[in-house]
Amino acid sequence: MMSDADSDSDVVEVKPIAGIGTKVFGKWDASEVTCRDPGLAPYINLTTVGVPHTGGRHANAWFGKAKLSVVERYINKLMRTGAYTGKKMGAMKAFEGALDQIAERSGNNPLQVFVDAICSAAPMEEITRIKFGAVSQPKAVDSSPSRRLDVALANLAKGAQQGTHKSKRTLKNCIINELNKASEGDVTSYAVGKKEELERIAASAR
Repeated sequence: MMSDADSDSDVVEVKPIAGIGTKVFGKWDASEVTCRDPGLAPYINLTTVGVPHTGGRHANAWFGKAKLSVVERYINKLMRTGAYTGKKMGAMKAFEGALDQIAERSGNNPLQVFVDAICSAAPMEEITRIKFGAVSQPKAVDSSPSRRLDVALANLAKGAQQGTHKSKRTLKNCIINELNKASEGDVTSYAVGKKEELERIAASAR
């Protein structure tokens, strides 16, 4: 007969993502946030000290980006193209304003919405091309957790950027829209749509 202790040990506990006590933007406690994807959990780093700006000190280190906060990595992705190219303070204020509004509407920690959006947008499989002689064939491969996180952040940022094109909507509103849709797994989200498309192509190339 199984004891209560044995039955309790079989339950997988979702542990909060480790933080150092400093709140993101001085407002939200990262230690309250949980990640439902066990593969991504070790790579989602929400630790931050004051302003999320490290000046690229981990750029040349082996897997140095794993030490960066995902908040800073997302802000850096927002600066890749468009009107916010190289404007870190502008991108930072837009993201902070988006988190403020998400918290005001939902009453919950907006970092949880951000992490849920990352989990929903991270593809499990991708396509690579393998050459047999002169013939190149597509082949499905599993994505590493670090790669999954990179792709998710890039697509979430690109989805927010594209929402501002030929539109009067601000970057802040587009970030709110993209994160809310992605956190719910809505396929109308750019990031979730790209994930579904990539996994569908990979499934056909197995």
